[in-house]
Amino acid sequence: MQTTNSIIKMPQKFITLLLLFVIALVFYFSWLSDPNFSNENYLPRWLLNWSSHYYNLRTAVPFLALGFLLEINSEYKTDKDGHHSTKPNFIQNIGIAGIIVCLAEGGQFLIQSRSPDLADVFYGIIGSVVGALMYHLLKKLRHAKQT
Repeated sequence: MQTTNSIIKMPQKFITLLLLFVIALVFYFSWLSDPNFSNENYLPRWLLNWSSHYYNLRTAVPFLALGFLLEINSEYKTDKDGHHSTKPNFIQNIGIAGIIVCLAEGGQFLIQSRSPDLADVFYGIIGSVVGALMYHLLKKLRHAKQT
């Protein structure tokens, strides 16, 4: 098991699996034929009502997790000297999230009952930024508590 300075102590493989799971969820829900999720009986009614009321904002929710997990995953990657720079990784991770949200929205061109929305791209990227910032805030708080 690879250890890291991350606030979450988990094996890298588990983090990678969580990351892939969140990405799969993004694509799954983006490419459903019904954008209101009315046929998704496994979701709680309160969640369906919330997602219908906050139509574009719901796009940001999985990207909060995506941004957070991308930052954790970046902690496992250090250069040969063991130095770690968060700034390029942060920008790279936002780019990765941007590509994922653009692919998810672009795939809606192929679904007759769906249409891509530029606001969803915006909310997806903002969600990823907030998730990444939450990770760094928790990391700073943890570090301050240890000193």
